[in-house]
Amino acid sequence: MERIKMSKKPRLKNPYLVCAWPGMGEVAFKAAQYLIDKLHAEEFAQILPQDFFYFTTSIIQNGILNTPELPYSKFYYWKNPATKRGARLPPACLAGRDGQGSAKDFGGKAEGNDLIIFISNAQPDLTKAQDYCKCIIHIAKSFNVKMIVSFASMPQPIDHSQNSNVWFCATSQELNSDLKKYNFNLLTEGQISGMNGLFLGIAKKEEFRGFCLLAEIPLYTIQIENPKACYAVLKAFSKILNIQIDFSALIEQAQVIEDEINKLLDYLKLDSTVAPIGEEDIEKIKKSLSQLTKLPVSIKEKIDQLFLTAQKDISKAGELKVELDKWNVYKEYEDRFLDLFKKRKESSN
Repeated sequence: MERIKMSKKPRLKNPYLVCAWPGMGEVAFKAAQYLIDKLHAEEFAQILPQDFFYFTTSIIQNGILNTPELPYSKFYYWKNPATKRGARLPPACLAGRDGQGSAKDFGGKAEGNDLIIFISNAQPDLTKAQDYCKCIIHIAKSFNVKMIVSFASMPQPIDHSQNSNVWFCATSQELNSDLKKYNFNLLTEGQISGMNGLFLGIAKKEEFRGFCLLAEIPLYTIQIENPKACYAVLKAFSKILNIQIDFSALIEQAQVIEDEINKLLDYLKLDSTVAPIGEEDIEKIKKSLSQLTKLPVSIKEKIDQLFLTAQKDISKAGELKVELDKWNVYKEYEDRFLDLFKKRKESSN
């Protein structure tokens, strides 16, 4: 495809495709990046950005204004040593794209699974998401991908010192049954917003099998990186594929973040160990965290796109307000939001 630039075409055996974009807690994006770094995965292709991303701001450095670089969307590969010697794999790893596995494969030996890891540092314009997904599907078909995996976060009323529980959902009941044995929690209802959820649904329409692993994050930390949740999904993923990953750096990062939140709670005189943090306290923490952290680029772009949509159709302002409230940034955008209604009133006069 003209929209894909290939630098090499590796020979892969029974590959899984992991896809990740930024989102709440940066769980998916940071987990995929960690996977690339620790497995020393090699880049082999990219989706050219011009058709799927647009500039939304300018940057100033040393007093000079320029437009930023467009986001990247890259493919990496990793060859599993088990593909050379045979390894014991769970049933979820044994069925191909057609979903068929044989009885003799259950708990038996198989060749193992190589990995393709797709990662983008921003979510594309959602009006172009279908075409963007087709590029990823093209790569998946070219390498006869056996399974597609995504990661996501799951905001919950939990404390930041708790370990993140892992939830999952899959493209078929059969795959759900295979994954239940790992004692993760099955997500029976709900939705996974953004590309981390959307792509898996599109892949299912193309007859790929796949599943999503979701790690819990505290409601009051959705705006900061959550290495503890990254660790949870990657540990679950490594268990399913029976691969070894060094988690020491991720565990250290998680401790640093936990210490910083503890300092903030102490500063705000809140004790989460005595009783669950209430809504008023959550808002106070979110407000403080928002001053220390930045929104993911993809969310900023989504908000900008919603503003453009609302300018053309004021009925979409409600959806915009929901997004601003979800990320606790309404105050930052309040004047711009109210201008939507002022301009509408002026145009009607």
